[in-house]
Amino acid sequence: MKRLLPAVLRDEPQFARLFAGQSLSVLGDRVSMVAVPFAVLAVGGSASDVGLVAAAGLGPMLLFTLVGGVWADRFPRHRIMLLADLIRFFAQGLIAALLLTDAATVVHLAALMAVLGTADAFFQPASTGLTPLVVAPHRLREANALRGFVHSSGLVLGPVVAGGLVALAGPGGALALDALTFAASAAFLLRLRPRNAPPGGTPTDAGGTFLGELRAGWQHVRSRTWVWSGMAAMGVYHVVVLPSVFVLGPVLATEEWGGATGWAVIVAAFGIGSVIGDVCAYRLRSARPMAVAAAALAVASCQAAIIGSGGSLVLIAALEAVTGVAVSLFFVLWETSLQTHVPEHALSRVSSYDHLLSSGLMPLGLLLAGPVSQSFGTRPVLYAMTAIGVPAALALLLVPAVRRLPAVPTPTPAPLPAPH
Repeated sequence: MKRLLPAVLRDEPQFARLFAGQSLSVLGDRVSMVAVPFAVLAVGGSASDVGLVAAAGLGPMLLFTLVGGVWADRFPRHRIMLLADLIRFFAQGLIAALLLTDAATVVHLAALMAVLGTADAFFQPASTGLTPLVVAPHRLREANALRGFVHSSGLVLGPVVAGGLVALAGPGGALALDALTFAASAAFLLRLRPRNAPPGGTPTDAGGTFLGELRAGWQHVRSRTWVWSGMAAMGVYHVVVLPSVFVLGPVLATEEWGGATGWAVIVAAFGIGSVIGDVCAYRLRSARPMAVAAAALAVASCQAAIIGSGGSLVLIAALEAVTGVAVSLFFVLWETSLQTHVPEHALSRVSSYDHLLSSGLMPLGLLLAGPVSQSFGTRPVLYAMTAIGVPAALALLLVPAVRRLPAVPTPTPAPLPAPH
């Protein structure tokens, strides 16, 4: 049976523990994404209240992700993740209990989602920085591909599980399951024994003030052209392109594709494509991974125009599956490149800037997409999203540091011995 497991799970027992816990947690997250809006509606909330609760969960990323990055480079990363999981277990468990006892209000849900979002802001940078401490360097791409596979599979399985749980036990029952997955993840993290990150090369990195360490993290970003240009392109993707999926796609589905059922077909097709992309990333051997990633991001940025193309539901679903392949390729290669080329002692801080410029800024695009589409029309805005997103990705491909970044860092030659 063990031989059926991917090599990285067989050969890296610490990563296998991390992977098992995170797989359960990701499934719970996908269930929560479906259950939370129904929870808001179940307590008498409006569509605006659904947006308010969603923003309450995303807002802390803007406020705390840089703090989380500094802490994750200063303290043991798996302990920060463990504490975040325990906080999320209690917060989500309290939401579930309030719903199951008919005591929940929109205010309760928004406040507790803010607690969950704050824990996420500390968890995510620590998670990115932890992977290289439980996996051999030559296994990083395989490990990230497997992590991506779980996230992509959750896009397909999560809504199915959530739909059944909401129907059988209501939103409270579904969110109770999510709370239990945080407890399971915490149990695996408690048994994790990662190696220690090497200390930083400067006093600021090693143990300076908070602001000093934050500046040192930014210096690691600024000094690597491929990092800051990649973050800029990914920021455009999150702020400009992704609102087509989270805001305008469901609106168009309601008008033209039979509502939630038609949209579910498109989302499931994208999820299947993402799974295929993760399998491709697992097997991919590329001497220039960021060049491949930039090309994949250009394909991924076509999502908005595909959704607004006016094609049949089957055609749109098929094309969205292609963009799903591209999205998975980009994120696996991007994370692996960061983990390979950024010093481990600074990785979580660099990752926190990554999360700030992508997920942290995404609410801005989500808030603007609706009003802009009402002013200019849904389809013109969808076309404009791709018209902005694709050139931004292609511009990334034109950056020499991106095209030339090797899969493995070039070893620094040893200094010649001093003459006697």
